[in-house]
Amino acid sequence: MYLVLVRHGQSVYNKANQFCGWTDVDLSQEGIDEAHRAGKLLKEKDFKFDIYYTSVLIRAIHTMNCILEELDVKNPVIKSSWKLNERHYGALQGLNKDESREKYGEEQVRQWRRSASVKPPELTKDDLRYPGFDEKYKDLSEDQLPLTENLLDTVKRVKEYYNDEIKGQLESGKNILISAHGNSLRALVKYLENINDDDIMNFEIPTGKIYVYELDKDLSILKHYFI
Repeated sequence: MYLVLVRHGQSVYNKANQFCGWTDVDLSQEGIDEAHRAGKLLKEKDFKFDIYYTSVLIRAIHTMNCILEELDVKNPVIKSSWKLNERHYGALQGLNKDESREKYGEEQVRQWRRSASVKPPELTKDDLRYPGFDEKYKDLSEDQLPLTENLLDTVKRVKEYYNDEIKGQLESGKNILISAHGNSLRALVKYLENINDDDIMNFEIPTGKIYVYELDKDLSILKHYFI
């Protein structure tokens, strides 16, 4: 049995070197190509899945659609959740990363991006980037709508979704593919592998890349590796 993680292909914000977070931008052409390459590789390695999970952000959904096209899956079972969204980057969303380094300093930006506990500056609720203005989140409470997040905040919601939804499917023997984001996948890896706050700073799944867990019936990890 296996749980396979794929980070979405390059987005237009990745290409422009902008902080993205919950900003709902699509894939670049390179990102589309990366997603199709991931699908081809999964087919070549003969992976077959029972359930497919994505965030509610278009770049993760588009990546999954490209993969499903390559796998030639008919009537896939796809489940989407905001709990698999990228980490919310607060008031940094939309800003250029290089310009932010010049303004705030290299180390401060590194802490915002990679630290488990440091949060970027908050949005205000009248900011148009606040997720409360987005129809996708109309059923969420105000407490569930972030103004900013650190990685540990992201771990909390990803862990909840894994334990409430995904774990039971794995326990029933289902093979699962998740298309999500750099930090939401990093959060899941941190939880599953019990990686400490310092070491997780050095772990990253590049865009369009695939990370595999081979699991036994008790969900103990037998192997984990990139393909």
